[in-house]
Amino acid sequence: MSKLRAAGYVKLAKLWEKSKDKVIEVTSRYFVERYANDENISVQGIYIDITGNKNIYRRPEMVHLLRDCSMGQIDVICVQTRAYLAANTEELFFLLNYLFELEYRVDIKTDDNDRRIDTLLNSENQRTLLRNTAVQYVNIKKDEYKTWLGKLEKAMDKIK
Repeated sequence: MSKLRAAGYVKLAKLWEKSKDKVIEVTSRYFVERYANDENISVQGIYIDITGNKNIYRRPEMVHLLRDCSMGQIDVICVQTRAYLAANTEELFFLLNYLFELEYRVDIKTDDNDRRIDTLLNSENQRTLLRNTAVQYVNIKKDEYKTWLGKLEKAMDKIK
């Protein structure tokens, strides 16, 4: 069995901008060391946003990551905390819905101690439960999701 292609993702506040090189080094080392001995995961890339933007479609590296996911280049998104994925419930469920609807399967793995997400293990049917909740949420907010998705797709189109 081949290893899953993983992407590490981090969203940091603008105040880290002055230490950008150090942040990139430390963050990259974290993901490489974290998965160095994992027989199922191979880190393919690290995506780091240092921005004050909370919206996913305004975070350049998250947009780049999602585009790579949509192209089948990433199998699992790894984050230290689920808070890096989305700033609020709406963004989280829009993101989950987007990922779970892709042609290529993309899983999510967080290192949170409490309420950890790991759709690879699918413990207690986590992937299915998250998917169902995201679909229900999007069905309630169809117009908002459509607008969000349009903005995300427009941002992805700008990536070369």
